[in-house]
Amino acid sequence: MKIIITGILLTVLSVSAFAQKNYVTFEAKIDNKNGDKLYILGPNKFKKEFTLNNSGRFQDTLKVTEGMYRLSDGVENTSLFLRNGMDLNLKMDAKEFDESIVYAGKGAKENNFLAQKALLDENFSFDEMLKADESTFEKMAVDKQQSDLKRLKDAKLDPAFTTLHSTEITNSLKGLKHYYKEELAIRKLNNTASPTFNYENHKGGTTKLEDLRGKYVYVDVWATWCGPCIAEIPSLKKVEQQFHGKNIEFVSISIDTKRDYEKWKKFVVTKELGGIQLVADNDWNSDFVKAYGITGIPRFILIDPQGTIINASADRPSNPALTALLETLVK
Repeated sequence: MKIIITGILLTVLSVSAFAQKNYVTFEAKIDNKNGDKLYILGPNKFKKEFTLNNSGRFQDTLKVTEGMYRLSDGVENTSLFLRNGMDLNLKMDAKEFDESIVYAGKGAKENNFLAQKALLDENFSFDEMLKADESTFEKMAVDKQQSDLKRLKDAKLDPAFTTLHSTEITNSLKGLKHYYKEELAIRKLNNTASPTFNYENHKGGTTKLEDLRGKYVYVDVWATWCGPCIAEIPSLKKVEQQFHGKNIEFVSISIDTKRDYEKWKKFVVTKELGGIQLVADNDWNSDFVKAYGITGIPRFILIDPQGTIINASADRPSNPALTALLETLVK
């Protein structure tokens, strides 16, 4: 009898081992898709491309090294935790990207946690934090880190995921502190004469800052490849419309590289971008970009009619604080 039981047990173990997949099965249904492609990006230049059918569906497999990845539709992106053997099913509405993400299947619990974390971060007052004095910033940063780590611990998720995400939380705080130091340096530009620009105008010729003297100037530094930049476009259009005909000019400066020049020209037309559309002469290395210490985009700048910087890191169009300020300034 022992021999028979042992034999059955070995057979079960063998079947179980054979059934353990050495790849991830990934299936998705995307409503209101932004395009026909989805991408999973990861360490060591990992990239996997998926093609959505007309109804926004795909099903495919990929082999991965266990770790953190990014899922992108070319406009927005979200974090993923992947390991071979997972069987993920994603449902999402691309027009409500972070808010609508729901995973099912093996590995869903960790990835739903990441989706909810993105929503919490979206509603966190990072702008308030970055505008705070140094002692207040430090307290807010520590409080957020402790809150994130407690939420992670309480969730009782996969140990490997918990370790990886804990490291991400710590590194995120370090990055935020570095960014804050940059913000402190940027603040020193306020109430000084703005560096100038003289860049190609999409409508022809060139436009320089001096051409706009006598008006407030709201500058948007962006690029066609920048998801957060593109996400601000609808709000920027609304602000432009609200202050149309008043003494303010809205200037968008693309820092697309020369190889993406035609992409920029087409993007302005297809997305019906308003305001003054310019392209910088040397992408990140353009004098205006370097003078403002721009290392991340989108970046917004508000300049007064005399060419003096009001705010070298102004509120985004999606922030109601911008329109509230402009209503007090612009006539």
